[in-house]
Order: sequence, then C-alpha cells, then structure tokens
Amino acid sequence: MRQNEPLYVISVAARLLELHPQTLRKYEREGFVSPSRTAGNLRLYSSSDIERLRQVKYLVERRGINLSGVQLAMDVTRRLRGIRREVQSLSDRNNGRLAYLVREIDALLELLGTSPDVE
Repeated sequence: MRQNEPLYVISVAARLLELHPQTLRKYEREGFVSPSRTAGNLRLYSSSDIERLRQVKYLVERRGINLSGVQLAMDVTRRLRGIRREVQSLSDRNNGRLAYLVREIDALLELLGTSPDVE
C-alpha cells in the first residue's frame, strides 16, 4: 500500500482519529491536509493524511498548541524530515558523528508528535 493512496472516507478517518468529521473539515480548511475527492466530491484520506492529522491532534490536545502554532510545527516537521534525509544519506556513507544528528532529529520529530518516516 502506498502512503498517498486515497483510502478512507471522512467517517472512517474520523473514527480512526477519534475526531468529529467537522474537525477534519476544519483542519482541511486550515491547510493541514488536502484529501483527494471522488467524482461525487467525497473526501478520501490517504495514510499520509491520517498521520498528519494524528500529529495535528497530538499538538492540539497533548501540547495545547493553537492552530497557528500547529502550522508552524508542521512546517518545522517538514523541514526536519528533509534535513534528516540528507544527514541520513551522509551518515550511511560516513558512519560517524552524523548518526548522532539523525538521532537528535528523530527526537525533535518525536517532540512534534510524529515519526521521521512519515511524509
């Protein structure tokens, strides 16, 4: 299964995330996700969308961050993942101090409520 393959209608996504469908619509309006649409205009969420929404939920509910802060955290997450990919690539070749940097980036991503492998 591909991460970006649209799989879940809004009711299923809401159940998976334990959020109200209206909250998912709000998060879409805020730009946190852009679910695919069927010919009948139904929203279809991918696994990547679900993971992003899990992070949003974590930041709002567990960290008490408002939606502006969540947007900043999501931008930082995206940038950290890019840096992590670059450092991991160098670390794989050099196998030295860079492995420490990868672990530190992973720890920062965890603080942001996500894992390094999700796009």
